Amino acid sequence: MAEFTMELNDEQREVRDWLHGFAADVIRPAAAEWDEREETPWPVIQEAAKVGIYSLDFYAQQYFDPTGLGIPMAMEELFWGDAGIALSIVGTGLAAVGVLANGTEEQIGTWIPQMYGDPNDVKVAAFCSSEPDAGSDVASMRTRAVYDEAKDEWVINGTKTWATNGGIANVHVVVAVVDPELGSKGHASFIVPPDTPGLSQGQKFKKHGIRASHTAEVILDHVRVPGSCLLGGKEKLDERLARAREKAKASGGDRVKNAAMATFEASRPAVGAMAVGTARAAYEVALDYARTREQFGRPIIDNQGVAFQLADMRTQIDAARLLVWRASWMAINGKPFTAAEGSMSKLFASETAKKVTAQAVQILGGNGYTREYPVERMHRDSAIYTIFEGTSEIQRLVIARTLSGMPIR
Repeated sequence: MAEFTMELNDEQREVRDWLHGFAADVIRPAAAEWDEREETPWPVIQEAAKVGIYSLDFYAQQYFDPTGLGIPMAMEELFWGDAGIALSIVGTGLAAVGVLANGTEEQIGTWIPQMYGDPNDVKVAAFCSSEPDAGSDVASMRTRAVYDEAKDEWVINGTKTWATNGGIANVHVVVAVVDPELGSKGHASFIVPPDTPGLSQGQKFKKHGIRASHTAEVILDHVRVPGSCLLGGKEKLDERLARAREKAKASGGDRVKNAAMATFEASRPAVGAMAVGTARAAYEVALDYARTREQFGRPIIDNQGVAFQLADMRTQIDAARLLVWRASWMAINGKPFTAAEGSMSKLFASETAKKVTAQAVQILGGNGYTREYPVERMHRDSAIYTIFEGTSEIQRLVIARTLSGMPIR
């Protein structure tokens, strides 16, 4: 087990500096254009693929960093560049992780390469979980998958929403209900291969922020996929469902719901790191502006009202990063989140990003309110962090339930 440290080693610093250079030289110059276009920045994704950032190998290396700091470090630097473009680059990872976590070796080897393509023909993948009536309440999911034993096929019907890369993806990973009586434990994940009949893109959302990231509904109308597309396979699913039924009988269903919440808990520090990146970017713009902008014959940073805001901004960013790093280290080393440390990191970092970007706009004054300066975009982008991967209200609920041991509602 790696010791917890706040100091990056030489290899991590080298990777961080490499990512920072890409974010500064490639992502940032393109950020305003793709935000205005509200389109997937394919040329930037291709550049990321050419240098090795947009690849499974890169994210696997960071994910298996024994200190746990590889992923949060990478997320912070890329999202420091721009949140919308960064999400377009890392969004495929959501689907890839779903296959890595649940798939067989054959499924991993078959489908993950198709998610990324190659530098000359990049592809993207989509992870489809949320639904119009099932966001935070995953137990309310309605998309159904029914097994057709005669043909060894699964038939999937339903509508997914808020899917990053939904409809434009080469490969979709879809979470569906296979046993409604088991709540979230009755779910399974399926690969929907390219050009499968019945899958189509629904509404593409025109968003407040992260506009360079494609977000849309995915419609599944009698989509048939081979039995081999059930992640983990039928035998493993049947065994898991049988265990879940026994546990549900023994606990009245509470343990089923709590186990689902624990699964989400482990992925939240990465979102916290994204928020830290955006907050840090806005703080740095505000700090530079305050040093150079003069009013009444002196830089505005000479005024306590501005200087104290910057002091608070930097303090909150550093505190958020420490919470993210702690949770990431705990996760990679198998430390239980006895105080919902994953949710703590996501909650504090996301709230910090919203507050810091708003303060940055205020420090820049009228300039901060225009699109001539990037803090306006960063402020819009920051709003997503308190919403996706569990709202701030859900984070507080998870923390409160963990601390109290009570089913707070």
